[in-house]
Amino acid sequence: MPYKIGQLVTGAVTGIQPYGGFIKLDEQTQGLVHISEFKSGIVKDLNGELKVGDQVQVIVLDIDQYTGKISLSLRQVGIMPLKDTPIIKNNSVKRHFWTNYHLDYGFEPIALALPGWIEEAKKRIS
Repeated sequence: MPYKIGQLVTGAVTGIQPYGGFIKLDEQTQGLVHISEFKSGIVKDLNGELKVGDQVQVIVLDIDQYTGKISLSLRQVGIMPLKDTPIIKNNSVKRHFWTNYHLDYGFEPIALALPGWIEEAKKRIS
């Protein structure tokens, strides 16, 4: 089954580690709920939060396009609107999903502007 970022899915807990819990989404697919995505607030011990075999609903946060690893969230299940829920546009609230897509910003624009900055600095010195 192909999964999409922002999709609500149900899975079974297959393992618990100190850094997160593994959720089996289907026969071939498993994802990880990082400890920071279990609930709002501080979670010190995941064994008190989940048990192996529990059925949970999770949101797909990210799908690594190179490795196919899936990041999941329990914390955002109550926050995320479902497909049938009307979405109210509010420009002051932004949802961010972590992705590994290459964006057009970073150090490259700084490197392209650097020669101009050097020339400007030379003019100020002389």
